[in-house]
Amino acid sequence: MDFPSEDLVYGRIPVSDVSPVVEGGRFPATAVPGEDIRVGATVFREGHDSLGVTAVLYDPDGREAQRRRMTLVAPGTDRYEAWLRPEYEGRWSFAVEGWSDLYDTWHHAAQIKLGVGQDVELMFQEACLLFDAASKESDRSHAEVRAFEDAAAAMRDTTRSADERWEIATSQQLRDAVAERPLRDLLSSSPHYPVEVEREAAGRGSWYEFFPRSEGAVYDPETGTWTSGTFRTATAALDRAASMGFDVAYLPPIHPIGRNHRKGPNNTLVAGEQDPGSPWAIGGPEGGHDAIHPDLGTFEDFDAFVGHAHELGLEVALDLALQASPDHPWVQEHPQWFTTRADGSIAYAENPPKKYQDIYPLNFDNDPQGLANEVLRVVQLWISHGVDIFRVDNPHTKPLWFWEWLIARVREEHPDTVFLAEAFTRPAMMQGLAKAGFQQSYSYFTWRNTKEEIEEYLEEVSHETSGFYRPNFFVNTPDILTEYLQFGGPAAFKVRAALAATASPLWGVYAGFELFEHVARPGAEEYIDNEKFQLRPRDFRGAGERGESLAPYITRLNQIRRDHPALGDLQNLTLQSASDDAIVAFSKTKTVQRDGVDVKDTVITVINTDPHATREATVWLDLDSLDLRDEDFNEDGSFWVDDLISGASWKWGTHNYVRLDPYVEPAHVLSIRRSVR
Repeated sequence: MDFPSEDLVYGRIPVSDVSPVVEGGRFPATAVPGEDIRVGATVFREGHDSLGVTAVLYDPDGREAQRRRMTLVAPGTDRYEAWLRPEYEGRWSFAVEGWSDLYDTWHHAAQIKLGVGQDVELMFQEACLLFDAASKESDRSHAEVRAFEDAAAAMRDTTRSADERWEIATSQQLRDAVAERPLRDLLSSSPHYPVEVEREAAGRGSWYEFFPRSEGAVYDPETGTWTSGTFRTATAALDRAASMGFDVAYLPPIHPIGRNHRKGPNNTLVAGEQDPGSPWAIGGPEGGHDAIHPDLGTFEDFDAFVGHAHELGLEVALDLALQASPDHPWVQEHPQWFTTRADGSIAYAENPPKKYQDIYPLNFDNDPQGLANEVLRVVQLWISHGVDIFRVDNPHTKPLWFWEWLIARVREEHPDTVFLAEAFTRPAMMQGLAKAGFQQSYSYFTWRNTKEEIEEYLEEVSHETSGFYRPNFFVNTPDILTEYLQFGGPAAFKVRAALAATASPLWGVYAGFELFEHVARPGAEEYIDNEKFQLRPRDFRGAGERGESLAPYITRLNQIRRDHPALGDLQNLTLQSASDDAIVAFSKTKTVQRDGVDVKDTVITVINTDPHATREATVWLDLDSLDLRDEDFNEDGSFWVDDLISGASWKWGTHNYVRLDPYVEPAHVLSIRRSVR
């Protein structure tokens, strides 16, 4: 039997608790091209010899692509971290290596012993052996080989003084050489863990949601009738979204709507003849999930709509709501896909005490293969019409195995497909959906409004779950109008927009947000005259002309996101300290290459979360997190920051005074000016 045996858990240098690792590596961690991934591991060893730790990135072909020395997070923790950056799409992998650092072990011991005159010649003999071995390593340059050979010879030369030999052994040239290619022994590696690098839209982007039927809808007061908007009239919404700098135009369901138990305005139980019903009550005589509501147009109209979006640089995201109205063809053709109650009726959706009589949930246990194949067919149909992004309604009410199966099957043939989970539920389920394949998810951000809530949540999503869970920071939805927006005035809308756009690489807006719509249905956290149940055309142009639109502010935020790559990553967020209990401060830093030169980009966001009062504070910055260099500092030790919102500039340092008036500008979005001297 070989000793030690190969089935031992620990290698010669123990490497444990590696991250990001999802379910032991059964699911991949996720990233997008050029995203910096924080790799962590607990690495330790017996005794007092020095330890080295390296994170290694492997490309989809298994070739080593990047190697980064890991640094100790804090003394005594044995926790090491480094950053890796995959550059293109594919299934990458990474591993963590622990090893005995021969040079550092010798250096530490020699420094102590030579200082007291102990084992002087023995220490130089050991250095000679070390440098001889280094000179024979095949990956050394000619200059390095010569330097190690000369150093080894010097260690043997007893005519040289101890001080002279020590100076040679610790020269900058040798130290640089061992820093670049350490002298390693007892190399131990973790397993290789997968990282799925998906296209940019999976992890970066800004979303704009609107109802096509409201865009261009017309009311005739003489007859009291409405004419629905169509895909042709809704191209105006695409123009609007593109002009504000959004990347994705998201449409609620566009399918036929059931008549049976149709809901009326404000979710009332009785609908009038003119009430259009909820788009999420899918299915009627005209068809189901594979059909288009006739009021919106035809497939030809839809294709033209998608084509116009692509011309504007927009992608179209379609709602995938796996439920049916009582009038859906599935109800008659496949009753086994639903739940039959004791009285023989089909169960409608309930969230007691709420009842949704116009919707039948699907049951995946009676005919799982048949239902799964039908959903796959529907998704593939819409992909064939130019839809590569799906916002999935209530995925947490379906089994995880189904999503794991569906997303994997879809992406086998269409790897660019992106799925966003609309899941406001328990953390385990939301995270389970992400592990199963959802690239994005709605999040608790909507309800995190105080400084304490915001800081706690930003820390969680950027450091604890960021290896697999990507939060899309929607500021509102047709169902969600928080009290913060109801009563915070225009400043509250600015606060939430600035916070979402700079804290997460993904954020979203539901139409009407830019008009400061804030009136809720009494006793509810949703809009009065909810667009889910009625047509709601808006005068966006008039609001802009009157100066009553947030569109210019949103446009500026989206432009800032495009200009500053630091905002395109999630894991690089660092919370900074502010003395006021309403002011949140955080920074993001990223190094990118421009014209072959490394450029450091840093954005600091400082936000007054109190929309009603001016707040003053001292903001203390962790300068190490800003990755500042000597040339970034002014002669007085300060550095310049430029406010990307107001255009103002200030000299900042470790501690900085801020005063944020919500009625003027509730947020600073600051860029550090680099290489000032």
